[in-house]
Amino acid sequence: MKNNINKKFNKLKQTLKDMNKVVVAYSGGADSTFLLKVSYDLLGKNVIAVTAVSPFYTNSELEQAKQFTKKMKIRHIIIKSKEMENEKFISNTPNRCYYCKKELFSEIKKIAIKQNIKYIIDGSNADDTNDYRPGVKAIIEYGVKSPLKEVGLKKKEIRELSLKMQLNSWDKPALACLASRFPYGTKITNKRLKQVEQAEYFLLNFGINHVRVRYHNDIARIEVKADDFSKILKHSKKIVKEFKKLGFTYITLDIQGYRTGSLNEVLKK
Repeated sequence: MKNNINKKFNKLKQTLKDMNKVVVAYSGGADSTFLLKVSYDLLGKNVIAVTAVSPFYTNSELEQAKQFTKKMKIRHIIIKSKEMENEKFISNTPNRCYYCKKELFSEIKKIAIKQNIKYIIDGSNADDTNDYRPGVKAIIEYGVKSPLKEVGLKKKEIRELSLKMQLNSWDKPALACLASRFPYGTKITNKRLKQVEQAEYFLLNFGINHVRVRYHNDIARIEVKADDFSKILKHSKKIVKEFKKLGFTYITLDIQGYRTGSLNEVLKK
């Protein structure tokens, strides 16, 4: 098993060396942080990190991304994303992510061209093929490379390698933009995004790391790991009070627990 991971890692390093210059789509998550670190270790100043700021990218994530690039002395460009101006995105159809990625990579492409860099790379990994991801279409259209996926590195392996490299992101919970909290067909607004962000941030205060607050109009459906059910119940009065203050009428705990892509379950039917 160890040899297999090392083989993939060596292949990743060779792939990046062959690219010579890259622009990394950097979200600050475990995958993109690992990819950025490996890229910078190999290519140095030939690496640029680009992070897109939008209403569904939390301020805490942006600050962590800025701190990491500053510490590593990596050139970091922050752009403002305009998905919320696209009616096809905010109407929240099942291919919403396509419009998001199209907006992101069209802007990153401009930076790459201006900097005379041929390759744009992102942190998609081998496990991402197991879920519904319409954003892949935009990745293909803009010629974006996904080195982690190409060499077959899975999330668990990326975390293991990140730990060896002493990256604080090694055990960081999976990131997903706040737009993923809304069932398809539910319009996405700045107010609703802020409502969900504040609700999730409140739950983090109770030592819960993996959390999703799914927005169902008046209902907040909380997803946490089964081990954290007791924390939700212990602090239920505080949670109900805060969530009602944020605008929810009913607050529920999903007994299926925390899981990524739960709103895609309706598509699988």
